Amino acid sequence: MAAKDKKCMIIGAAPIQDNSVFAEYDPADFFVICADAGYETAVAYGITPDLIVGDFDSASTPPPEGIRCVSLPVEKDVTDTMYAAMRGMARGFRSFVLVGCLGGGRFDHSIANIEVLQYIRQHGGSAVLADAHTKVFLLSDGRLRMFGVEGATVSVFPYGTEGCTVSYTGLKYPMTRQRLITGGLLMGVSNSVEKDPAEIRIHEGTALVVVYQP
Repeated sequence: MAAKDKKCMIIGAAPIQDNSVFAEYDPADFFVICADAGYETAVAYGITPDLIVGDFDSASTPPPEGIRCVSLPVEKDVTDTMYAAMRGMARGFRSFVLVGCLGGGRFDHSIANIEVLQYIRQHGGSAVLADAHTKVFLLSDGRLRMFGVEGATVSVFPYGTEGCTVSYTGLKYPMTRQRLITGGLLMGVSNSVEKDPAEIRIHEGTALVVVYQP
């Protein structure tokens, strides 16, 4: 796929239970980078990566032959997923989908992958963490419009700041330029989508938006 299309998929090592995320985000539309044991997921779902990176400490088998592979030291300053994002951005991609990067029994890894979202955003890109039921976005002075997700649960949290100013439309509990404060009583947890389209708008600050569909 041409780099000018600016779309990159990173497949991490967290287990993926079914192919629904790949039905929504077709790997054929992306330059695919597997981080560490993410290549085992790719193999399981018939996906041929364009690049594999990692120290392979979580992999049970060696990377397949015939695919470009960058081996990293176990002791390093960035995670395998962050390195994959850095390589993707160096190739000119600015739109990213990260799958296999939530859960997997390592909460610290999920937090680290939110930091990957931050890195991509700070370097002029956009990204989403996605699995079969959850999507995680990091928004700064922007908006997220959602279509076809009626009934989904939406939670909004200030991120990397003391607070953020938000508006919601199409949600059960709408708000207009309300301030969410870290540790404050006005919390953005467990709202729900009632109308199509629904919109989250961040007027000031940065917010972590989690959309959950059972």
